[in-house]
Amino acid sequence: MSRSLLRRITPLVHSRIQWNQKLLSSAVEEVPSESPDAIRMTENCIRRLKQLHAKESSAQGKMLRLSVETGGCSGFQYVFLLDDKKNADDRLFEKDGVKLVVDNISYDFVKGATIDYVEELIRSAFLVVTNPNAVGGCSCKSSFMVN
Repeated sequence: MSRSLLRRITPLVHSRIQWNQKLLSSAVEEVPSESPDAIRMTENCIRRLKQLHAKESSAQGKMLRLSVETGGCSGFQYVFLLDDKKNADDRLFEKDGVKLVVDNISYDFVKGATIDYVEELIRSAFLVVTNPNAVGGCSCKSSFMVN
């Protein structure tokens, strides 16, 4: 790498590291479910998670994990998976015995969002149906963009 390139990108990398450290070191707190920043689960979402727990022994006791990654056609994408552990930086949301966990960094992108389970001809999936932090997104509802 050339020296001039290193001089140009060093401040950018440094500021990004400081920003990430600030996010990671922020206090982790439980968000009350009635809070406007809480992540809500629809009845379809809760019903499907209960079905998975009842039908599949590998899914018993697992929580739905929502995370945000870079990618997709709009810049960020939602990722759902079943997880059996809660990390130290996770925020926990629970309704009717069903648990949703979101890591602290992803939470900043999905505060106040609503999670649904949708069955369509082409797929059945957990989806973020509303996200007050998204300013646009793709028609598949898998990716979004923020300000």
